[in-house]
Amino acid sequence: MNIRSLTRGDGVVIGAAVVLFIASFLDLSGYDCPSGVDCSRFSSPNAWDSLGLLMSVFLAGIIGAALVIVGRLSPRKVVGLDLGQFGTAFTVFALWTAFWTIIDVSDAGAGLILGLLGTLVLAAATVAGPLVPALKAPLVGAPKPPQAVQPPYGGQPGQGYGYPGAQQQPYGAQPSQGYGYPGAQTGGQPGQPGQPSQADPAAAQAQAAQAQQSAPQGGAAPAGDFTPFWFAVPVARPLYGEDGAPNPIAELAPGTWYLAVEQRGQGLIAQTQDGRRGVLQDTTGIQRG
Repeated sequence: MNIRSLTRGDGVVIGAAVVLFIASFLDLSGYDCPSGVDCSRFSSPNAWDSLGLLMSVFLAGIIGAALVIVGRLSPRKVVGLDLGQFGTAFTVFALWTAFWTIIDVSDAGAGLILGLLGTLVLAAATVAGPLVPALKAPLVGAPKPPQAVQPPYGGQPGQGYGYPGAQQQPYGAQPSQGYGYPGAQTGGQPGQPGQPSQADPAAAQAQAAQAQQSAPQGGAAPAGDFTPFWFAVPVARPLYGEDGAPNPIAELAPGTWYLAVEQRGQGLIAQTQDGRRGVLQDTTGIQRG
């Protein structure tokens, strides 16, 4: 189960179920106490005193909410239907029963009124949750990557490009020139890249030799090289095999960092924590680390 797969609509469903549970202990009908009569011992029945109303309105709504949430956390099917579909049917049934019950009662109490409002919100959230963009947003957002700690002057650089917390380039751009590459700041004055320190000429010569060895023949670095980076998905998305099979091999969950090791067309070759690699076809809205 992944709690980060819950949406705002699921949060509304949970809140409405709590309201239904509270309403089940309140009075179903009101009463007027005649003057001169001691009504302190008189109490109106609640839903727990009426088994039929309890099962058809309050418990039906709570069971429906539980099925919707369990179906979201752990997708399973019963007789070819998702648990969420069964839950939606329960919530609509609870709303229908509560509506006709409150019409039939001449003096509805707080329990019936609050029960009707709870089933109304519950049914609306279960039906509109997968359709309204505001309700489809994640209930718990993905954690932000930790901020990179800048090394002291002359110290070793921190984590390299692509790790959570490192400063990233825009998607598809080349990483900036870093420590040890031609043009990097190596002890020069701020704002003057490429100037080695006058106090260490041997280091400057070693960097120049390293740059000549690493540069390809022709004098220019190849364009379009892909640099691995970390990313997180906004919602759960399937990861398909590299062989093009239609069935996904894994599911990427929000709030977890994955490593993109290669770009394939509009998709990315992603690697999970257990070492599995596959194609992420939908890369819209991903958060780079």
